[in-house]
Amino acid sequence: MAVYTHLGAEELARLIEEYDVGALVSAKGIAEGVSNSNWLVETAGAGEGPRRFILTMYERRIDLGDLPYFLGLLDHLSARECPVPRTIHDRSGAAYRMERGKALALIEYLPGVSPTRPSPAQAAAVGEALGRVHIEGRDFALTRANTMGFADNLAALEACGKDALGAIHPELPAIVAPAREAAGLDLSGLPRANIHADLFPDNVLMLDEAVTGMIDFYFACTDCLALDLATTHAAWCFDADTNAYDESRGEALLSAYRRVRPLEEAERRLFGPIAQGAALRFVASRAEDWHETPGDALVTRKDPMQFVRRWRFYAEHGDDLVA
Repeated sequence: MAVYTHLGAEELARLIEEYDVGALVSAKGIAEGVSNSNWLVETAGAGEGPRRFILTMYERRIDLGDLPYFLGLLDHLSARECPVPRTIHDRSGAAYRMERGKALALIEYLPGVSPTRPSPAQAAAVGEALGRVHIEGRDFALTRANTMGFADNLAALEACGKDALGAIHPELPAIVAPAREAAGLDLSGLPRANIHADLFPDNVLMLDEAVTGMIDFYFACTDCLALDLATTHAAWCFDADTNAYDESRGEALLSAYRRVRPLEEAERRLFGPIAQGAALRFVASRAEDWHETPGDALVTRKDPMQFVRRWRFYAEHGDDLVA
């Protein structure tokens, strides 16, 4: 379970009292995620039915100075009727609070289930929703640099070192060379706006074939839209069991996105190399997490080699996907 800091019932009840959401009824730790502690919180007010929220304590990779961007972007997109949860502000109007020296935020709970084996129709729905987010997020007032860009990925792999990478898998040290190549890509001329940057299936809630929630915007940043599209493609369009590329799913996602926001010629030309870099981002972050996750943390490490294999697919076929 991804709960690094444990809050007692009394502490949780006291925290919830700072919000106009009723009294705490229950709180349960959420297993998903590797960077933050999360609880599903249920409250009830006088004469009201139960209400649900997500309480997040920011543990790793979160700079407090970024929280106004992350939480403000949620409110901006939610107000534009994108399927994004809004931030619940406390009684003083603050979007987050401090507890034990760490920031906490209460986020709207949205219904739905994250698909483990998405259908082409579900992939299309995600492509369409991502296109809407890219369009509606263009005029959000704040910006944030991408701290998980291609150069950052290379630095993370080099910091791990070849011995540590080889201890995860013998083939992993060889990925440093293509990561160095990706770090040299010039993407400065591509369309940029505010992007999610981590839209895996477990960050999307769905009811049947409809997207009800896009969540966990804590890697969101201002960067190339094609990078976000490639990242989402890499996360959604491979079989969960075999890791093989699912062509029908991939085509559905890309086609639906392009109906909302057509790609420019430069984006189409560079999509293959961008997708390779997007896959390497998760090789790097997973390798880093493998060594940095505390041994007593209730969280399962993720295999970086899964995305090495996806990188190989994009190296061979990426140029043909949006031709």
